[in-house]
Amino acid sequence: MAVLIVVVAAGAGSQNAENAPASALSSAQVIEQIQIHDQARVRTLKHYSSTRHYAVEYRGFPTDLSAAMVVEAIFDAATGKSFRIVSQSGSKFLADKVLKRAVDSEKEASQDKGSTALTPANYKFTLLKSETLGSGPAYVFDVEPLHPSKFLYRGRIWVDASDFAVVKMETQPAKSPSFWISKTLIESKSGKTGDFWFPQKLRSETKVRIGGGAVLTIDYGTYEVVPAEKTGLTH
Repeated sequence: MAVLIVVVAAGAGSQNAENAPASALSSAQVIEQIQIHDQARVRTLKHYSSTRHYAVEYRGFPTDLSAAMVVEAIFDAATGKSFRIVSQSGSKFLADKVLKRAVDSEKEASQDKGSTALTPANYKFTLLKSETLGSGPAYVFDVEPLHPSKFLYRGRIWVDASDFAVVKMETQPAKSPSFWISKTLIESKSGKTGDFWFPQKLRSETKVRIGGGAVLTIDYGTYEVVPAEKTGLTH
């Protein structure tokens, strides 16, 4: 139970599963555009905040448990990500061992971006097809991690054909955080606020070898983005 889930949220988007060509770009060109747009995001996104709602439910031996937590998340280009727990309820054990660990994992991952980034240094990419989502045309990739890490994943990602942001993910961790965990499935999606894509919702379902399982959900709330000129920072 102490390591039911360690997960880093990422981008995603709403789905309308119609096949549709996004454009004539090759796999290598799409991956290159992802890197270019990520670098532009780093230069221009200076500050944002949101109020998140975390929840976890465990069903199995020896008893059913649940917990919830409200967290204020703040990003500042000068200082990085910070989190403040506003409230928590339910099982203290789940709150401490699952929800707080999910928050701590995201903060840890954000401090080592090179080893967690969606780049050819960390992943093998296979372009499968194109689909039209609610946000528009998207490329669908199979991604395979090049080395085991609790912060990397394998599965499918959907990349917006205009902004080259990851708008949807259906993945599994590259490395299980514990022998007691048999399988973890992660679904996430993103939405756009202004010029930027942000995580919107995440659902992670974990199966435990001794029976039972846990479902972690994160609602990332509404983002407030502060323009760069109001932070006193330049591009």
